[in-house]
Amino acid sequence: MNARRIGLIVGIIALLASVFLPLPQGLPRGGMVTAGLVVLMAAWWMTEALPLTATALMPFLALPFAGVMDAKATASAYYSPILFLILGGAFIALAIERTGLHRRLAVGLLRTVGTNTGQSGVLFAFMVTAAILSMLISNTSTALIMMPMALAVLRGGGSGDDDQRGLAAALPMGIAFAASIGGLGTLVGTPTNAIAVGILEKLTGDRVTFAQWALYGLPVVILGVPLAALIVARVQQVAAHPFDLAAARKAIDTHAEWNVPERRLVPLIAITFLAWMAQPLLAPLLPAGSLTDGTIAIAAGIALFLLPDGTGRPMLVWEEADRAPWGIIMMFGGGLALAAGMQSSGLADWLGQILLPLANLPLVVLALAVVAMIIVITEFASNVATASAVVPVIASLAVALRIDPLLLAMPAALASSWGFMLPAGTGPNAIAYSTGRIKVSRMVRAGIGLDIVGAFLLVGVVWAIHSVS
Repeated sequence: MNARRIGLIVGIIALLASVFLPLPQGLPRGGMVTAGLVVLMAAWWMTEALPLTATALMPFLALPFAGVMDAKATASAYYSPILFLILGGAFIALAIERTGLHRRLAVGLLRTVGTNTGQSGVLFAFMVTAAILSMLISNTSTALIMMPMALAVLRGGGSGDDDQRGLAAALPMGIAFAASIGGLGTLVGTPTNAIAVGILEKLTGDRVTFAQWALYGLPVVILGVPLAALIVARVQQVAAHPFDLAAARKAIDTHAEWNVPERRLVPLIAITFLAWMAQPLLAPLLPAGSLTDGTIAIAAGIALFLLPDGTGRPMLVWEEADRAPWGIIMMFGGGLALAAGMQSSGLADWLGQILLPLANLPLVVLALAVVAMIIVITEFASNVATASAVVPVIASLAVALRIDPLLLAMPAALASSWGFMLPAGTGPNAIAYSTGRIKVSRMVRAGIGLDIVGAFLLVGVVWAIHSVS
């Protein structure tokens, strides 16, 4: 019996068991069924028992029949502004690829790492770049910008589009992981950070400033990116699969003059980039909820169909834009719907409440348990949903224990964005998987390793800095 068949059976048994088994205290039947759905989707996603996008349709089937959400509410849960960010960003990435701008950017990045740098050095350079970008703009936008550059390097070195060995998969996976880690560095790096800070201030009265967040977040990024690079390189066995970096440089560096489409595309990308960075400052000046990363991305995407590229055609035509990762968008929507089900069914609250008995444990053990549980939850639910559901419980627990809330709430907030195992777990993971170069089993292995290391890293960094500040 192969892994797919095992995953299929395990998922079905878990869902059926959640329907008929006795309920744990405090958990309603809807929450129990949602827990079964979480196990089913995790098993099916990790083993690819069904196509990933097909598995993403399960919440629309299970949640209404479980009485958790009706069909209309479940369908609406599949959509979020982040999906439009992925779509608009994909249009930009396709335009970058069509004009050849990604090759020029990749050449510039390769030049920064020198001529004697090996594959691991290239992987690390791409990951550091992704992490820095992600501190300023969303991790999904970062992945969309970086991925065409990575693919250009891989193709230049002779790697086929279906190659899943060595650097061919390590580069997209590393970019995705680094984009997520980089988002932890600043308060604006990911919406989860701001949500956690707002919850903490509301419940405890403690306000975390931009500088204070960076004091904890930047060391996590500085330590986390090299650790992620080591894990990805080991899982993908980068050293065992030679890659011709010299050929990659030669193939993508044509020494050609900038063409007209490239020159016209750069200002549009720059304006989009600046708009993403300035979004927190500009949003209060406009109608509430109107200016988001998603609306900025869609505006840029529509502009691509309107603006001429100087050769008698628009920057992008629909035949080219139709290559956007529609299936990945639906798959990510399935994760959003599952997260909504966890909240509506009471499962997320129940998971938070079961932490309360841990108050009798040594504080550092409690912090590790909290972080480990949140990391597990965020693998199968959206980061925003995890932070919204669990951080209030953690902050309340810290108040009840009469300790500085930052000792528990800050690691919990950081852990809400520390999910790397599954393609549907984060936008960057979904984008990396859409390249067709990543085996889910290897992403799971690398993600588990990074999750385990991350639990100790997040607690260790926060506690060490708190002790000297």
